Amino acid sequence: MKVLLVDDDFEVRQALSQTLELADIDTLTAGSFLEAKDHITPAFDGVIVSDIRMPGRDGFHLLDHARAQDTDLPVILLTGEGDIPMAVRAMSQGAFGFLEKPCGTNDLLSIVNRALHTRGLVLENRHLKAQMEDGDPAARMIFGVSSKADALRKKARAAAQADTDVLISGAPGSGISKIAEVVHLCSMRAKAPFEKRAAAGLTRSDLTQIWEACANGTLFLDEIGALSKDAQLALLDLVEQGGATLIGGTTRDLSKQVDAGEFSFELYYRLDVMQLRIPALSERPEDIPVIFRHYVSQAAEQAGQPMPEVSEDQLADLMARDWPGNARALMSEAMRLVLGVGGEAPQAGEGLGLADRLAQVERSLLAEALGKAQGQARAAAEALKLPRKTFYDKLAKYGLKPEDFKPSQESNRDS
Repeated sequence: MKVLLVDDDFEVRQALSQTLELADIDTLTAGSFLEAKDHITPAFDGVIVSDIRMPGRDGFHLLDHARAQDTDLPVILLTGEGDIPMAVRAMSQGAFGFLEKPCGTNDLLSIVNRALHTRGLVLENRHLKAQMEDGDPAARMIFGVSSKADALRKKARAAAQADTDVLISGAPGSGISKIAEVVHLCSMRAKAPFEKRAAAGLTRSDLTQIWEACANGTLFLDEIGALSKDAQLALLDLVEQGGATLIGGTTRDLSKQVDAGEFSFELYYRLDVMQLRIPALSERPEDIPVIFRHYVSQAAEQAGQPMPEVSEDQLADLMARDWPGNARALMSEAMRLVLGVGGEAPQAGEGLGLADRLAQVERSLLAEALGKAQGQARAAAEALKLPRKTFYDKLAKYGLKPEDFKPSQESNRDS
């Protein structure tokens, strides 16, 4: 993220640029609108600080041009001391904010940092939406920057391409039915029916009807271990008959049910050929910010509410929790935030001392930065504003390796 600084006064431009750079904020400088305009695009990863009074095209023209390019691009205008009418006009025309010249360091950094944070959220949301619209179903529907999330996407694609029966396991609330749908949509059967049913209570005749309804498609049975023994035998006959693909979902260890004689040995080993396990959120806290922001955006759209800002402190708190309810619990938390409803939140790092909780958060933030930087250690260190040596020392402390966060060649091909 950077700041495009536009001012026709060389000395003012240099002074402001130096102030920003001392605060570790990258700057681009321009002496006029003409010099600046090529940088002003919807993809510009930063904000603009511009003087209003400049020869030729002034700051208001620059503001209009910026808003024509991207209405979400923050523009901060610099006005003369006590020039209230000019400031009012700036805000009415859509400026992010204004500062009186000469502006104090704290005032400048405060508004610039707020603008950069806002811009970062806008660009991240756009990236997620583009991924959802342009990527394959695994990229669109399985969120996360961790190596575990990447591995799950690859395994879902592999299961779909194998066109075989699948067993998906995970903790309650981890999104088993969603992963089943991803496998179906990535497969050759994507345009055929996809039937979802809870297994408990299904009879032999129920299964026969459902199997016929999803001919050439996919049948997903949630908590497949809850099928009666007669229904298990009927399902095995249908699977051997062919005509559809079976995906079973379970939050329990089916192998133990087989050992106890509660689940069909033959049916289990048909499903076990291709097994997907969904990692719990507690195993991949670095994915929580991406998933949570997606849920907040989704909840705001459903509720017809503006999307609330999610602060770094809020994200750090979310990453420190265990989330026994997994994605379902995180989704509920997002809805509560959108609706402004309080509630008893799970205690962060319950059972841990302060030092352990802080260490858990620090490790999560390091992993999140590496994930966003796709394993580029230098970029991750810069994002966290850490000296390179300190950054590597912390990676060693927590056993994190940058190469584990680099997209694999296979993943790139699949995407």
